[in-house]
Amino acid sequence: MNNKIFLTIVLTSLLLACTDDKELIPDNTPPVVSQNASYEVLVTEDLIYGEGLSHESLNSPTATTLPLYMDSYVPDNNSQNRPLLVLIHGGGFTGGTKQQEPLVDMANYYAARGFVVFSIDYRLRGNKGTIPQEWIDASSDIPAESIGQFYAIYPAHRDAKAALRWIVANAENYNINTDYITVGGGSAGATTSIGVGVSDLADYKEEITSSQDPTLTSTNYNQAYEVKTILDFWGSDSSIETLELIYGYQRFDQNIPSIFIAHGTEDTTVPYSNAEDLKAIYQANNADFVFYALEGRGHGAWGTTIDGESLSDLSFAYVLEVQNLIAE
Repeated sequence: MNNKIFLTIVLTSLLLACTDDKELIPDNTPPVVSQNASYEVLVTEDLIYGEGLSHESLNSPTATTLPLYMDSYVPDNNSQNRPLLVLIHGGGFTGGTKQQEPLVDMANYYAARGFVVFSIDYRLRGNKGTIPQEWIDASSDIPAESIGQFYAIYPAHRDAKAALRWIVANAENYNINTDYITVGGGSAGATTSIGVGVSDLADYKEEITSSQDPTLTSTNYNQAYEVKTILDFWGSDSSIETLELIYGYQRFDQNIPSIFIAHGTEDTTVPYSNAEDLKAIYQANNADFVFYALEGRGHGAWGTTIDGESLSDLSFAYVLEVQNLIAE
């Protein structure tokens, strides 16, 4: 047989085998989602996405290894081209859980419309994750009562980034199109979402080594991702400001992800001025954003509606618009 013909037959056979009767998705084809709740949602709890150390005291040699958990919400459909949403809970880096009711509701909302959603847990203040020396040195400027919370920011962001790397590494198992990644949360979860979305891949990762924290090797260390959109519910950019304070990094530029900002004007936990500051940063960088001032509302205003639309309705519509997703 002619070698050229033989090669053509072999390549064709391999292509057919790889598709496994699945529709081939051309490069850069936007996912198709539903405007309405069209799919049953398959929930799997306590997937392990990596490990992290929990020290007896600040960076002590005595430490235990903690598994890091997340829940998946997968639409029961046949799509081979699904967008991704990662949700991060609030709680001031001190408490909270991936199964907070508003997050579960939002996860089901998006998954029922065609997104794959993961809601993650991460190490909190009481877990005493490994802290870079530069952070310890900088803590002299932090009020004593806030140092524990300040330290907790680092492992929380390290873990959230590890979750994203795990998802990218396993994207084919969920038919996720990793060109369409949204990250969001409330309060500390929103702050972490901004930190994960805006910071460089090396930030909150390469400040410590695997000799200092061997669990880093469990976190798909070499995987990369790019966040397209951030959902900021009453958060702040404090984790990005911290990078500038400690390392002098400037991470806000014209290439930052688009952002949905919703913040109560009467918020006394994370003041409304944080939202206004973030809006000003986006305006200065000519980056895409939408801004909702939740008039008269305080912190954690999940039940807010605007012109009859919930925060899930509004954020979903924004993600579809800025990511050019196809809605049916």
